[in-house]
Amino acid sequence: MSKLSTILLVDDDTTTNFLNKLLLTRLAVAEQLVVALNGREALATVQQLCTASDTGCPALILLDVNMPVMNGIEFLEAYQHLPLAQRGAIIIVLLTTSVSPRDLTRVQTLPIAGTVPKPLTAEKIQLLLQQHFPSFSADSPDG
Repeated sequence: MSKLSTILLVDDDTTTNFLNKLLLTRLAVAEQLVVALNGREALATVQQLCTASDTGCPALILLDVNMPVMNGIEFLEAYQHLPLAQRGAIIIVLLTTSVSPRDLTRVQTLPIAGTVPKPLTAEKIQLLLQQHFPSFSADSPDG
């Protein structure tokens, strides 16, 4: 079964990160799972992993909206200014409990592939993979 190179989880809630990492590991959908606790850490991670010499650039970023330091929307605004080589073909999906109408209007102009309500489930992951990674083999152990 093919796997995504890297999935970057961006959320300030360590319990959410633990549970999402556990789920993604069980589903065996990525070679590597990386966690950032806020948008600033996520931006630094993308800049570090997405170099010409590194194959660990995230294929998928699961991004929380409400975080301290740099929230998801601020991350997306900064992300747009990265060189194209660092942005590559990264799919960014907002993982959120709710998006306020004001935030929803803002994110429509930003580089996201969609939004998924929390909590993350195996079904939601499979749907994301089918929608955004058509070459991904959907036969996971528990899928």
